[in-house]
Amino acid sequence: MREQACCFTGHRDVAEPSVESVVERTEEYIKALVQRGVKFFGVGGAVGYDTLVAKLLFRLRETELPDIKVILVYPFDGYTDRWRPDQKADALLIRNRYDKIVKVSDKPGKAAYLQRDRHLVDGSAHCICYCARSSGGTAYTVRYALNKGLHVFNTADYDLTRLNSGGCW
Repeated sequence: MREQACCFTGHRDVAEPSVESVVERTEEYIKALVQRGVKFFGVGGAVGYDTLVAKLLFRLRETELPDIKVILVYPFDGYTDRWRPDQKADALLIRNRYDKIVKVSDKPGKAAYLQRDRHLVDGSAHCICYCARSSGGTAYTVRYALNKGLHVFNTADYDLTRLNSGGCW
């Protein structure tokens, strides 16, 4: 089943001028993976790239790729509490569109976010990311995916080999 699964990870801040190209690249990677038999797509439910990806997956499922399954893997209940009202409303609006929802922890905190990220990677053979820097949670997750042997596709103009020298967080 891992060979049929792809996870996503990305920054909360996708720079406005590049949003369109990031979405286009993500769509190309998704379609290429579907042609290779991938049908399960796991997202982490965060603001930014995760939300862009979820909306893209739902659009593709409704138009071109009806057999794909979209899975939300979230860290803990209440993880959206500090989000802006518009971000919370957006998350609620798409929540009922997921095919499956998985909560990884009952305890809030940084460890739950790491657990979510590892869960997404551990269940996948592929990872599509928006990674534009060598620090932070996205870089950590991409590093973890690379170390686990996943096929990683970056939608940002950033050389992932630079991650080898960066710290995690």
